Amino acid sequence: MSGECHDIHGDIRCDGDRICVRLHREIDHSPESVWRMLTDSVCLSQWLAPGVLEQEEGGRIKLDFGNSGTPIDCCIKAFEPKRRLSYSWSAGNDPERPLTWELTECHGGTLLSLTLSLPNDHLVAISCAGWDAHLEMLMAALEGISIHFPAPRFREAREVFSELLKQKLVA
Repeated sequence: MSGECHDIHGDIRCDGDRICVRLHREIDHSPESVWRMLTDSVCLSQWLAPGVLEQEEGGRIKLDFGNSGTPIDCCIKAFEPKRRLSYSWSAGNDPERPLTWELTECHGGTLLSLTLSLPNDHLVAISCAGWDAHLEMLMAALEGISIHFPAPRFREAREVFSELLKQKLVA
């Protein structure tokens, strides 16, 4: 590893045939600002992908990653404004990949936690690295800065999460 991104980390645990991963960011923005970035369709395109999020439990979230990924089309499982948002990161017959965003007011800003529940397969490290990279894009978007997908960080995060998984699965 190049050592550039020392802040790549996550909490990983095995839960039956699933891997649960929790990623955190302390953000110097209010829960209202962070919530808007997670739920407003215009804001989503600034850090994740173009699409639509219907802001209610049972609503749809549809995201189109174009040539770089599978389109997402799923149902919102939990929608608690400025606190909690859950949906599956999947489409069609893909395995369910539930995720939950949680926001907690913290020191005048927000502690943002993202919990992923992933099938225990070869895509876990890639999924974790992808979300780590998109969290960096979210942080930049909150500052009014548009950045491209940070491929170098993604590559390093993939190595970090691969190693964390090896350690966890051996333990």
